[in-house]
Amino acid sequence: MQAVQQRPPGRFTQAGQALTFIKWLAFAAICGVVCGGVATAFYYAFSMVTDLRHQNPWLLWLLPLGGVAIVQLYRVCGMAGDRGTNFVLVAVRENKPLRLRTAPLVFLSTMITHLVGGSSGREGAILQIGGSISSKIGRWMRLDDKDSRVITMCGMAAAFSALFGTPLTAAMFAMEVTSVGVLYYAAMVPCVLSAIVGLWMAQLFHVPATAFTLEGIPNLSPLTLLQVIGMGILFALLSICFCRLMHAAPHLYEKYLPGPNTRAAAGGALVIALTFLVWLWNPGSYDYNGAGEAVLHAAVSGHARPEAFLLKMLFTTITLGAGFKGGEIVPVFFTGATFGCTVGPLLGLHPSFGAGLGMVCVFCGVTNCPISSLLLALELFAGDSLGLFTGQSLCLFGVCLAVSYMLSGYYGLYSEQKILYSKLRPEFIDKKANDKEI
Repeated sequence: MQAVQQRPPGRFTQAGQALTFIKWLAFAAICGVVCGGVATAFYYAFSMVTDLRHQNPWLLWLLPLGGVAIVQLYRVCGMAGDRGTNFVLVAVRENKPLRLRTAPLVFLSTMITHLVGGSSGREGAILQIGGSISSKIGRWMRLDDKDSRVITMCGMAAAFSALFGTPLTAAMFAMEVTSVGVLYYAAMVPCVLSAIVGLWMAQLFHVPATAFTLEGIPNLSPLTLLQVIGMGILFALLSICFCRLMHAAPHLYEKYLPGPNTRAAAGGALVIALTFLVWLWNPGSYDYNGAGEAVLHAAVSGHARPEAFLLKMLFTTITLGAGFKGGEIVPVFFTGATFGCTVGPLLGLHPSFGAGLGMVCVFCGVTNCPISSLLLALELFAGDSLGLFTGQSLCLFGVCLAVSYMLSGYYGLYSEQKILYSKLRPEFIDKKANDKEI
């Protein structure tokens, strides 16, 4: 007869559970304060370099030099093979250590990218910063293998929440993004608490939360249900295009341009050339350089140029594929919102509502995180639209998200993301995003 497996002593007793809870209260508070504080500094530095670029458009000419500077920074620091957010996902799933030097490197290189007009976001950088800092805290605290993974997620959640002002989304995203189909429920309390403390740190220093007001939110009816299903199909196709471009760009650079310095300089020159091509039909426009938050807000207000989503995808893939640093999520928001604003009226929806659908549904399609996306819709739109954004209207977002998630296939922004269950039937598949076989 087989021996009964013994439980670890004390872990499952009430006293052991209470001690574990207290431990994570303390660690979550530490991660929230430290990572939230760094994210706050990141926000103000990001705002400063963005304002500086707007006041000095000539900085765009420094794009090739900025790209080479970033490549050299990573080479000198021994991180020439850095894979960005993918390393954070591996750290959570396999407890591989993250270097603390990642935080200042990503911080500085993202500022350089935005100072000279590269097209990227900020959340990918902040996930790496939060993850690397909290991972180091875990090693200082001598946490074991499992707890080290949790504290890395806490740092991701705290930094994301501080920067965007979306604590529930931040906590869920940290738990959901690594392995699609499996949630690390043990990390729920630590991640939520870290996200809240990180948000408090940002609020203490007056960092504004990201929020939008939607117009034209329809009631649930057979017609609107068909409309949002149609939008979901289009968003899924757009998500696939975005992911394929993001993963194709680095390979094309490597194929045709030898050496990272050459690729960075060429990418900067291409962005300059594209910027001036855009001027042919929109003189003086820098809408696609930087994060493009002004265009994003205009789209949610119901105004977007029909070609904006295509140009933003092109600018972003050229920038990040060349070796510049930053995030992909704000460009995803930009792409989804401008596309939704343009296509929504063609299907009979208000352009503002179409933009809101596009923001969260394309985010869902490229990250494979439907629960985080639904929480994102609530936290981004429910504040000023609470009287409208409830009940049946939320169902429309849910349906559109579900369609986008299901039909976007097994593509994703992060190649180290694991998709553990099929999107089409209850079947275990355990494959990485962007694998060719389905």
